[in-house]
Amino acid sequence: MAKSIGTHLLNGVRGCLIGTAEVVPGISGGTVALITGVYETLINSAGHVVSGTRMLVTDLVRGRGPARAREEFGRADWGVVLVVLAGMVLAVLTAARIIAPLVESHPSESYALFFGLVLASLWVPYSGSGRRWRIGDYLLALVMAVASFLLTGLPPTQVEPTPLVVMVAASVAICALVLPGISGSFILLTLGLYTVTMNALNDRDLGYIATFALGATIGLALFVKLLQWLLDRFHHLTLVVMTGLMAGSLRSLWPWQDEDRTLLAPDQGNLVLCVVLAVVGAAAVIGIMLVEHRLKARAAAQEAPAPAAPARRPQENDEVVG
Repeated sequence: MAKSIGTHLLNGVRGCLIGTAEVVPGISGGTVALITGVYETLINSAGHVVSGTRMLVTDLVRGRGPARAREEFGRADWGVVLVVLAGMVLAVLTAARIIAPLVESHPSESYALFFGLVLASLWVPYSGSGRRWRIGDYLLALVMAVASFLLTGLPPTQVEPTPLVVMVAASVAICALVLPGISGSFILLTLGLYTVTMNALNDRDLGYIATFALGATIGLALFVKLLQWLLDRFHHLTLVVMTGLMAGSLRSLWPWQDEDRTLLAPDQGNLVLCVVLAVVGAAAVIGIMLVEHRLKARAAAQEAPAPAAPARRPQENDEVVG
């Protein structure tokens, strides 16, 4: 029982970290999910939920029972998903009031911390791709890094937050949630909807929240199955692409840039502090990866079969039969 409670608490913390990341423009919740070791579990579970929902609707229309859908829903790891989601919701509501204003008041220092975090986390998809990288893999990652670099350099704009626009923006932002390297909050900031969305969360604007949630649900249903298929069929190449996207997204976390996202030279006034914070962010990721490695090693040791007892050698005083 103690182990089960500890596991749930750890997954809750993972959810809190993912939710916090989604509130901060420039850092992706998918990146944090990769670092904390729950990314593929969440993607696969979400894929089973989407498939089960489709089966349920189809079978109900045809007058069949929900047996197929129930079986598909059962393939999701609900013990992880529900606790992570609870942590995410709690963190989003809390971070919208605390962390987002802190980032706005101290942008250079905050982004320096996240820069170090994402930089160190590049090791996760790079090492988890399943095989040694070749020249073509590095070239593909470079192309994706350039694309991500250009995307995160787009200047902010301002769109009218009509229900349709909010739904479309939410559907795109939620794709960024499950795609490491691209920040959903950064996309909202580019469209001029970040502050509007944060205010809606803080003011409990249920109409806006419901519209946003509907768009996010549609986007997740359309994108997560594609990502699940890519991870199943092209696991190595998918992680190569993710590595490139994460590397290019470091542009959005450069501590010194203006409101139009033009990169500036380091400010000597806070250079030392920003470097220290970047090191702290990288150290935090390395610590998380070490803890995750130990947990996986311990779980593998517990699941391994016990070694067979060595055969007993006959002794001189053993009675000979026959």
